[in-house]
Parts: sequence; C-alpha cells; structure tokens
Amino acid sequence: MTWSRRVALMSGALALSIFTTGCVAGTSAEPSAAPADDSPFEGEVEFWTINLKKNYSDYITGLISQYQKEHPKVTVNWVDVPGQDMATKLLAAVASGDVPDAVNIASLDLGRFTPSLSPLDEHIKPADLADFQPNLVEPLRVDGKLYAVPWYNGGAPVAIYRKSVMAKAGFDEKAPPKTYDEALALADKVYDKTKVYGSNDIPGQSAPALLAYYGVKLLSDDKKTAAFNTPETVQILERFKQSYEKHGLAPGTVSKDVRNFPQSLENGQLAFQASANAAVLLNIQKNAPDVYEDLAVTEPVRTGTGGYLLNAQQAFAIPKASKHRRAAAEFIKFFTNGANQLAFCKLVPIYPSTISSTKDPFFTETGGDDPMTVARRVIVKGLPQLEYGALGTVKDTELNEYLAEEIRAHLQDRKSAKEALDAAEKRWNDALA
Repeated sequence: MTWSRRVALMSGALALSIFTTGCVAGTSAEPSAAPADDSPFEGEVEFWTINLKKNYSDYITGLISQYQKEHPKVTVNWVDVPGQDMATKLLAAVASGDVPDAVNIASLDLGRFTPSLSPLDEHIKPADLADFQPNLVEPLRVDGKLYAVPWYNGGAPVAIYRKSVMAKAGFDEKAPPKTYDEALALADKVYDKTKVYGSNDIPGQSAPALLAYYGVKLLSDDKKTAAFNTPETVQILERFKQSYEKHGLAPGTVSKDVRNFPQSLENGQLAFQASANAAVLLNIQKNAPDVYEDLAVTEPVRTGTGGYLLNAQQAFAIPKASKHRRAAAEFIKFFTNGANQLAFCKLVPIYPSTISSTKDPFFTETGGDDPMTVARRVIVKGLPQLEYGALGTVKDTELNEYLAEEIRAHLQDRKSAKEALDAAEKRWNDALA
C-alpha cells in the first residue's frame, strides 16, 4: 500500500482520535479501586478504542482472535467509541462503576482522568517497557507512577519549502532554520525578495506549543497558575509582531481557523512552513500537484533542548474500578507490542511508540526524493527527539485558546505584548482556580 493511500485512510478516524479532547470539565469523586483479578489469563476484558471500527475492524478483530486463541480462557469484548463521545462516555462509566478494563485514551485527556485510573507499575514492569521510546513513556507518568502505556502518534513534524520561491531568497535546503527566530528572519527575507508571504507558523491552537519552543515555562510546578508572563515572553511576541508587520508572517496568520489559513502552501500564497504535520502533503499533492512537485522537505525547527514537540499521542490505561486489571494489562502488552504496532503502521500513516518497529525495512528502506518519502525518513529519525508538549491540566484546550486569542490581539495591534500577556495570565489563573 502506498504512503499516499495510507494518508488517505488516516484522514477520517485517526485524525479525529489523535486530537479530540472532548468538552468535559473533569472527573468527580475519586472511585475506589476494584479488587484485581489474580489470573491474567482468564475472564472477560472489555476493551475500548476510539473511532477505529469503520476502517480497521479486520486489524483489531484479528489481534483479538489471535490473543484469545493463545489464551482460551480469556474473552475480549471490543467496544469502539466515536471520538467526540469518548470523554463523556468514559466519565459516565467511571461515575457508574461499570468501566472498561482497558481503554484507549488520548494523552491530552490523561490529566482529567488520572484520579480514576489505576497505576500500572504493579502489572507493567520496566522489562515490559524496554522496547518503548522512553520519551513517549515518561509523559504518561504522574507523580512517578505510570498511568498509561503509549500506542501510536502522529510522528515528528517536518519543514516544507517551495523550492522555486525559496531559491530567490538564497535558501539552502541543506541548512534550513533550526529555531523559530531563524525561521522568522527567513520569512522576512523571502517576502522582501519575492513578495510571497513567508510563513504562518504562529497562533491558533499552536500558541502555547510555540512558546514552549522558546523554553517558556507555561505553568507553575503545581499547575495552578500561569508562568509565561515574563519580559522574555514580551520580547518573543514583539518579534513575531515585527515579522507580521513586514509580511514575513502572512495576514491570515491571525485566523482562528488554523485548519484553513487564507494563505497556504496549497494555494500558492505561502513560501514555507517551518514545522508542519506531514499529512498536509497529501492535500497539496491532491489539490495542487504543481506545488507538490516544487516542494522540498527537511527537518523542522527545534526546541531549545534540540527536540521536536509532540502535542498528543494515543495510549492505553486501566480504570481503577476494573475487576480484571491484571488480565487487562496482559492484553495491553500484547496489543501494543512492536510487531502489532508495525502491522498497524502499515495500514495507516501513524508512527509507533516501539523502537523495534522503526527498525523494520518498512521504515528504514525509504529511498527516493518524493516529498512524502523524504518526510517519512525525517519523521522516523525524529521520533526519539519528540518532547511531549501538553500542559497536563483538565482544561488544556480552553487554556490554549485563551492564549491564542490574546496573541492574535497583539498581532492585530489591539493590545501591546504586555497587555496581551496580562490578559492571558488572568484568564488562565481564573480557569485554573
């Protein structure tokens, strides 16, 4: 199956499942833990996934059949939940005490559900995690305890450049920008030389992540107050405002709809994106093949520690009220092992959390200079450098938008950088209180 076909398959179910967080405030009273089943290889395990049944039923049922054949005393009951319903349905299950035994949970939702989840350290030992990327496991620990096992993610970002435009600005694709400051300087230069807008890499939902690339601490250690309102952050916002005024950043950068920027690579009004999800390449190939043929893909900008931000990953957790926690843990180990993750990656353009999967020829033998082929190499190389960038509160989505709104106000000259940060800080503190 071609990579283009795999991207197409992803556009429905998985794209939604990676980024859906629901609109529920959080869990209520902490449930008491159910007695754990002493036998990991008998009983019924209720297993929830997010939005997979329509396109990936054969894959899931095949794994379940294999597991039940190897463990004839175990029955796995698979329940697939629409992405937009997952948070609400799981909250209702927790409240009633009738919970799934193993549940697919987006990492963005982990903070709100942690009080209702069982620590996994008793059943998932270090040896069981040896094949997982450590940088993907650690974000799933809370207060030193492991609350979920990583599954798949959208991969590292890539940078995308229009060669015909960038050449006029003296761009060398072998030496792309490594920081957002360098990317802004390049964007200003591109517009000055070509009158094509440089980029639109800022606000929208990416605002907190972008500040994290600069090493800005967003929250206090106890996650109860905002920590980003500093003189250094004022300077960062002012730098982006300067580029916006010079048209290095496109006018549509202030758009709230980050999925449909007025100026884009696809419509030919943008020169590059310094950090992008590789899935956008499919849309360009489909809707603007002439632009696609003109693209160069490189490593994206990096954080201050040399990594790339990962905003979300999919994982599996076990609710405290489960009566079959050991059996659920054994099934999770099987379901997320390297071979099974690799098989899933061959169906859809996701990336595994297991190291062994990335060493398979499927990922290592990717010759050619087609943009999507190059993107795949960049992504696999970047997996060990992924840094989880979520805030880890029960209101991450809400906080993200508050900050993005204030940054947009600054770019549009409605507020100074300090006024925007003061307003965002108050909104964050009110929400976190």
